[in-house]
Amino acid sequence: MKQDHRPELLAPAGNLAKLKTAVDFGADAVYLGGPRLNLRAFADNFSLEEMAEGIAYAHGRGRRVYLTLNVFPHEADLIGLAEYLKEMQGVGVDALIVSDPGIILAAREVIPQMELHLSTQANTVNSAAARFWHQQGIARIVLARELSLEEIRALHQEIPDTLSLEAFIHGAMCMAYSGRCLMSHVMTGRDANRGACAQPCRYHYTVVEEKRPNQSMDLLQDDRGSYIMSAKDLCMIDHLPDLLAAGISSLKIEGRMKSEFYVASVVKAYREALDLAMIDPLGYKVQSAWRNLLENVSHRTYHTGFYYGRTQEMIHAEGQYLRGFDLVAMVLEELGEGRYRLLEKNRLFPKTPVEILRSEGPVQEAVLSDFFDEEGHSIAVANQAAMIFQCKSSVPLKAGDMLVQSAKFRQ
Repeated sequence: MKQDHRPELLAPAGNLAKLKTAVDFGADAVYLGGPRLNLRAFADNFSLEEMAEGIAYAHGRGRRVYLTLNVFPHEADLIGLAEYLKEMQGVGVDALIVSDPGIILAAREVIPQMELHLSTQANTVNSAAARFWHQQGIARIVLARELSLEEIRALHQEIPDTLSLEAFIHGAMCMAYSGRCLMSHVMTGRDANRGACAQPCRYHYTVVEEKRPNQSMDLLQDDRGSYIMSAKDLCMIDHLPDLLAAGISSLKIEGRMKSEFYVASVVKAYREALDLAMIDPLGYKVQSAWRNLLENVSHRTYHTGFYYGRTQEMIHAEGQYLRGFDLVAMVLEELGEGRYRLLEKNRLFPKTPVEILRSEGPVQEAVLSDFFDEEGHSIAVANQAAMIFQCKSSVPLKAGDMLVQSAKFRQ
């Protein structure tokens, strides 16, 4: 499909709150998992009632909602599939993200008008495969992560205009081929291909020599050990014009298991960046504010994945996540005279600086003071799980604002 329209920014929605956050912060579409058959068994996922509310919220703001049905189902998983597909059509999803030919066949038979997107799990790496899937009713290909931009550009030139391309631009990367891995199933009994990955690629490994089984040897990349299969996180904010020039119509953010803070920060950064890239692709330059948003959330070292072929640099040697800021409170309402009601998310002391994260405008600093609980008692710290408290702010706040704080104030 030729790039003659506004590209889509597609964000993860692990639950209803994250869906609303993604929409509020600028996503054009969201993808989510329902009660069955998606590859995030440990995400909150959506009940039918939550899905209906989320879809109404998104559609009311002109956004689209895609449902993941991207497991590789065993025979028992097919029981009740037709009824489930009808439920999903009834609740109003805009498209299904699918991997398995059996689910594709069932969808075409049961809900033939439903738009179908082929998951990255199907590892589409060439135009012939893309055309094959298009003939089976697929409207969009979520490309295999193993492709370079040069390969994507060549593939795009060989497919019809009625088939669009989607690719990941940010988030965790899997060391398995298009995410199809058996390590978790073999080692823990949790099947990654049915949504229950235990992420054994992130474990710390040692080597045992065959004749000395009791003498393990560390594989040392650094003083923390070795993480030979643990990939860095993907980040393509520096290269959005290249992605668009390659023919990618939908830019996808990974992270249905990530926090509301993560979703808000990453969507805000890419929304602003993508808007600028569309206006002036030749003069596009990453702003420090966007980079700060991406560095502040929990992440591994960033990398460009397979897009430019530098795959030898993809291992995340540090092992643990990096994080600059934490979400400490959400603003619930303004009470007047500079006072606000907040929902505590992490321990927060008065008179320590916080940053205000909202959908529009730059990040702004504030200092909160005069903490009171709901009974009107003065408190020295907000540190009870999900407590509601009142405070003053040095700058105006709005309901829905996220208040985040640097880790250096949280020691």
